[in-house]
Amino acid sequence: MAASSPLTLVLLPGMDGTDALLGPIARALAPDVPTRAVTYPARGGEDYERTLPLVRAAVAAVGPCAVLGWSFSGPLAIRIAAERPDAVRAVVLAASFATSPLPWLRWTGPLLCTPPFALLRTLRRLPLWLLRPPSDPLRAAKARIWREVPASSLVARARAIRGVDVQTELRALRQPVLYLQSARDRVVGPHNLARIRALRPDTEVATLPGDHFALFPEAALAAAAIRRFLQAHAMP
Repeated sequence: MAASSPLTLVLLPGMDGTDALLGPIARALAPDVPTRAVTYPARGGEDYERTLPLVRAAVAAVGPCAVLGWSFSGPLAIRIAAERPDAVRAVVLAASFATSPLPWLRWTGPLLCTPPFALLRTLRRLPLWLLRPPSDPLRAAKARIWREVPASSLVARARAIRGVDVQTELRALRQPVLYLQSARDRVVGPHNLARIRALRPDTEVATLPGDHFALFPEAALAAAAIRRFLQAHAMP
């Protein structure tokens, strides 16, 4: 890849909206695939319509690029690729979806409020804190997210996910698509990939061992799959 001018890969974060979990994939891709991480406000602008302008600005700033959308941001990657086929040459979806990934989310409006969500967030945090040392990279990244992103912002993004639907945009994409699947993902299950492949049968798939956050510990495997994909489809 060093023999040609590499595309920048624009990295769109998960529901936390920070770059706390994006460091390993950026480092694993360097230096042959330059990256630019987009972050979302910790408070305010948590829905898709108010987040999309940040993605538009990042793509406009780097010029021809590929876009990676992790989890929450997959629909944003699809939308910007549909809007800017001249600029976005390839799409990578990591543990993501084109419609609400959990059907029951549509019926949980009353439960998607800050107090119960904050309690759930605390309960999910406990195994990480009890089973991993303070020096563990994932624990440190999660601690940063805990400090910087309030539960109210995560609730707002969960509400946005309930109604998301970018199937029309995905079907219309001309760009190649790579899907990074987490083998033990209990958040975005395999039916989401099946739906994407029903719309785009040519979607390439690479499976990472691990859970929904596999892109973090398995960054080297993910980077290898992304390099192969870009070399095959999107490099000049």
